[in-house]
Amino acid sequence: MFKENLIEAAKIFGCDFSEEQLRQFEIFYRMTIEYNKKINLTAITEPKDFAVKHIIDSLAVYDEKFFAGAKKIIDVGTGAGFPGIPLKIFLPDVEIFLLDSLAKRTDFLKSVVAELNLKNVVCVHGRAEDFARQKDFREMFDVATARAVAGLNVLSEYCLPFVKVGGFFAALKGKKFREEISDAQTAVKTLGGGKISFAEKKLPGLPDVRAVIYIAKEKPTPKKFPRKAGTPPKNPL
Repeated sequence: MFKENLIEAAKIFGCDFSEEQLRQFEIFYRMTIEYNKKINLTAITEPKDFAVKHIIDSLAVYDEKFFAGAKKIIDVGTGAGFPGIPLKIFLPDVEIFLLDSLAKRTDFLKSVVAELNLKNVVCVHGRAEDFARQKDFREMFDVATARAVAGLNVLSEYCLPFVKVGGFFAALKGKKFREEISDAQTAVKTLGGGKISFAEKKLPGLPDVRAVIYIAKEKPTPKKFPRKAGTPPKNPL
């Protein structure tokens, strides 16, 4: 049922998958459901819901205008691999880093990467505030993505330090995205971000409005950011 649900949802959304991609998505779904019995990965387990709310929603972040030429992407707070794993399946030639603070989740993702034989995927266990200060990670990515529940002002501090000047931070957001954009103006400017644009998204069969917010990285992030772990949510910029 999952494969049929995904094909139908993709057709409505306007994307097309190869047979190999469909096979990979189905294995990813089955592995997530199986691992979910041991560790809490997702509350969304029904085939149709998973296809729409996880796979299609993850791919909603993709816009050729922002991803064209991107060779290196980091998915910050990837959780069970969203949007990182669907993006990797959809864009097999891109190098993707999957960053999460919980070792059990990155261990799961390593199993997925091995099972699907995905190349150029790095699963990283740790906090964004720590890795964004390391020279191998700081301002080394063309695109940073996030589908986390934190406000855009907090996510910007987590993600913009990873993005090189000329790149983008792409955040998947819910119906209050306009309020979040308004609240994040100071943070974005402080962290080296520039133009903020957004694209509203309608997922197949769902009434609610969602959006992807794209923030251009125009200047280097000041060295004092991100602040130490735990500070951004407690004292947002």
